[in-house]
Amino acid sequence: MDQAQDVIAEPTPWASPPQEVLAALRADDGGLTAADAAARLAEVGPNRLPPPQKDPLWKRILVHFDDVLIYILLVAAVLKAILGDWVDFTVILLVAVVNAAIGFIQEGRAESALDGIRQMLSVHAEARRDGAWAKVDADDVVPGDVVRVRSGDRVPADVRLLEAVNLRVEESALTGESVAASKRVDAVTPDAGVGDRTSMLFSGTLVAAGQGVGVVTATAERTEIGRIQTMISEVTSLETPLTRQLDRFGKLLAGLILAMAVVMVVIGRVVHDFSVPELVSASIGFAVAAVPEGLPALVTITLALGVQQMARRRAITRKLPAVETLGSVTTICSDKTGTLTKNEMTARTVRTAGRTYDVEGAGYAPAGEITLGDGASSRHADLTDDGDLAAVVAAMMLCNDARVVPGDADGDAGWRLVGEPTEGALRSLGMKAGFDTQGWRRLAVVPFESETKYMATLDQAPDGALLVHVKGAPDRVLDRCTTQTAADGSAQPLDRAFWEAQIDEIGGRGLRVLAAARARRAAGTATLTSSDVETGLELCGLVGIVDPPRPEAIDAIAECRAAGVRVTMITGDHAGTAVAIGREMGIVDPPDADGAAAPVLTGAELEAMSKDELRAVVRDVSVYARTSPEHKIRIVSALQSHGEVVAMTGDGVNDAPALTQADVGVAMGIKGTEATKEAAEVVLADDNFATIERAVEEGRRIYDNIRKSVLFLLPTNGAQSLVILVAVLFGLALPLSPVQVLWVNMITAVTLSLGLAYEKAEPDIMSRPPRDPKASILDAAFVRRILVVSLLIGGATLLVFYAERAQGGTLAQAQTSAVTMLALGQLAYLFSCRFLNRSSLTVDVLRGNRVVWISAVSLVALQCVFVYAPFMHTWFESAAIGWAEWGKTLGLAVVVFLLVEVVKAVGRARSRRV
Repeated sequence: MDQAQDVIAEPTPWASPPQEVLAALRADDGGLTAADAAARLAEVGPNRLPPPQKDPLWKRILVHFDDVLIYILLVAAVLKAILGDWVDFTVILLVAVVNAAIGFIQEGRAESALDGIRQMLSVHAEARRDGAWAKVDADDVVPGDVVRVRSGDRVPADVRLLEAVNLRVEESALTGESVAASKRVDAVTPDAGVGDRTSMLFSGTLVAAGQGVGVVTATAERTEIGRIQTMISEVTSLETPLTRQLDRFGKLLAGLILAMAVVMVVIGRVVHDFSVPELVSASIGFAVAAVPEGLPALVTITLALGVQQMARRRAITRKLPAVETLGSVTTICSDKTGTLTKNEMTARTVRTAGRTYDVEGAGYAPAGEITLGDGASSRHADLTDDGDLAAVVAAMMLCNDARVVPGDADGDAGWRLVGEPTEGALRSLGMKAGFDTQGWRRLAVVPFESETKYMATLDQAPDGALLVHVKGAPDRVLDRCTTQTAADGSAQPLDRAFWEAQIDEIGGRGLRVLAAARARRAAGTATLTSSDVETGLELCGLVGIVDPPRPEAIDAIAECRAAGVRVTMITGDHAGTAVAIGREMGIVDPPDADGAAAPVLTGAELEAMSKDELRAVVRDVSVYARTSPEHKIRIVSALQSHGEVVAMTGDGVNDAPALTQADVGVAMGIKGTEATKEAAEVVLADDNFATIERAVEEGRRIYDNIRKSVLFLLPTNGAQSLVILVAVLFGLALPLSPVQVLWVNMITAVTLSLGLAYEKAEPDIMSRPPRDPKASILDAAFVRRILVVSLLIGGATLLVFYAERAQGGTLAQAQTSAVTMLALGQLAYLFSCRFLNRSSLTVDVLRGNRVVWISAVSLVALQCVFVYAPFMHTWFESAAIGWAEWGKTLGLAVVVFLLVEVVKAVGRARSRRV
């Protein structure tokens, strides 16, 4: 049986007449028999999205050991085991295992995004089986099934309509449209986008009004929502900029360590005739000293602290590296509906024959004034004095089936809509105007239909007068009018040219335009049909409606642009609406003197472009309209091809693939679908675009702190490596044993470096341009600083060690003094690292971060244990030292601090000259 294959081969059921689609499916409008449906189900499988394949557990664990620095540590651990140094072996191996465990815990859960999508599918469906309607499991629906849907139902599969009565479907999660889409049986063009396929219902969408009957054309992964799942599973998650930088840094460091170890072994063997065990021990000591094994843990701790800070600022981070990635973002691609806008339709303007009324407020909350005029002459509108406004408001309130009701909370969030968004906006308009429906009674209604595009009601006023009220598409209503309402509420001849100009002007501002009309009826009239409103109506006025921008998002976009971060809007709305919202939000600049059009690209235009053509224009376009999920992925990929670090925000299922493709996906936590939240790295708890700007600032702060930590840690390793290298090259006694090296690394990583993770943001952090994602985590100036500090601390350590030996101190005392010099030298250097470029010779270095002082005290306390505790003498071969040794090391530490500040000052002077 090939029925299923036929429908899969049918590429455009939306463009074919219903009977042709039925014929292609080998079905008819009477539905399938139970036996036929069972056979098709066996062939095509159940109507549910299949779970993705995932790597086995062992593979997901081992991948976290795939790091060149970890390789060096593992080799060192193996060599230590061969030599029988089990303490060193255990410490080194533990560092490698902990690092891998942290990575495994952080591992992304992309399959959860697919689970979120599967949860959107309908549980039950009404299908015609054996000539009768029956309730079946949605999993059992097959191509060729005839199904019906009603208001409140979730569509069980992709369906080609056979019948439709006042059918409107909420598709915003799939298309980005903020208004329910009207559906009809008529075929559309083959190249129509998803949002324009009015003859189709799509799996997972919600019926807002009316009812329909249709034939199932696709199930499971062959539906539109199934194609989105496939796109998510095929998207390759990109490495974060920090991951790439640390990887490059690790490879460079590993190469340098191996090269220096080889040189050290050759010289030690050839020049100084060291034994093989001595060379192995020295090489391991050098490698352990040079490898910054505390760096992975430190980066993780810094990111984790950033996650906590972002959570306090209403941004919940699901994946740690995303915190830092936000700080490197160069472009934010944002969905419009529900992200930049409130996803609550709002009346903005009322136009009558002689006046324009401005409507304040946003969302469904009936808060905000209606004013007449502008400037000094503006005044609050009043229904008693403004008869033309009263006529518009009455028509919009009475010819309306929606309700706006108070909720549990205050403000906009405390009002919710019961009904359609457009009618909710008109209901809120009437409530702001103070129109009282008490005493009015509806006698008859002509419901809205997609063919007529208007709704009409016969209403009885409190005084017994009968009026017909009509609202709908302005062209349809205008065709039925012969008069218009004057300012005082009386009727006057219709000026059609005037109204057509007003419709164009309001529509050109990106507002959806609705017209209101009325007509008086004789006493005793009790019925109303479409023929009763064909002509003779009185046009009351026009209302412009928009999904309003979030006020806080406008400010956030301005701050992003000041920080060098572009904001691009990608929406399923029409180009005119998208550009108007873009201008209002500051995404699109106002028209220039020549009146040049804003750079906007529609889905159809994008579809016609090749990959190279899109790449050529993608950085010049700020608004994309009428887009599909595939388009969003193409846009993000095109931006990434230019080296852009892209954040993608959204709340609908249609955003999930692009969120996965982007460097960092940001989902809306309140209105976002589960699929979107699971696909994203960051979820905004307050659905506030302004939170993204704060997250970018937090990400930049975290990256600064990671750079400070790297800048701080590496001289520790550099100084230790230098001490061992110099000793071997000159055939001298080792100033540090490998286990003492581990001690210094441990206490500096656990105490001092942790303090830098709590540093506050630098004052200029949001006035800098985004950093180059291809640039190294350490620039040339920082590398020079690390080398100089390594020489300073390493030189001071060598000086202390050999001075102690020259004065008759034992090897243990000299090594203990050397370890103390390393610890105090790092403590002094810590205060220089608190500010990347500006001077630390300021009182600011003493305040603003109490964790630094806690770390400093902890370091001194631990070092005292190392020096004076007998058990430490046994474990680490240390010995007690006197006050003179403490004074020498402390004095040299102060010298190190001052010399580092000189190096920073030279660097600032050089950068100013450049």
